[in-house]
Amino acid sequence: MTSMEITKKYIDELTYKIVGACIEVHKIVGPGLYEDVYHKCLQREFDLLGLKYKSELEIPLIYKELNINCKVKCDFLIEDLIILEIKSVEELHKIHKAQTMNYMNLLKVPKSILVNFNVYNLYNDGTETFVSKDFEKLA
Repeated sequence: MTSMEITKKYIDELTYKIVGACIEVHKIVGPGLYEDVYHKCLQREFDLLGLKYKSELEIPLIYKELNINCKVKCDFLIEDLIILEIKSVEELHKIHKAQTMNYMNLLKVPKSILVNFNVYNLYNDGTETFVSKDFEKLA
């Protein structure tokens, strides 16, 4: 899909697939496991759905025109459009949200999703989405 074809509707549909994949993984393995378990299960789920993704993507950090050699990684970049950051924690904190939004802004993608698998109802209690200024500019 070219950038001319990317719309809010397309990104929202992709978001629906990603959240659906998270719900499927959560339904099968349940809450309370380590983040790595959910990560590996999501890779399988994304493969089954035919979604293109990059896992543990190292994000370049440019500071005043200098590439800073540090390890900033997001869990998933899906279809080069959406960041998926996963957690398995008792509760999400503001720092988790800031981290997810920072990854979205550093990679200049229109949307990010933060998922906490350590809840009983993933859809209601474990999922937050964020949009960038670029998303708002889309048709």
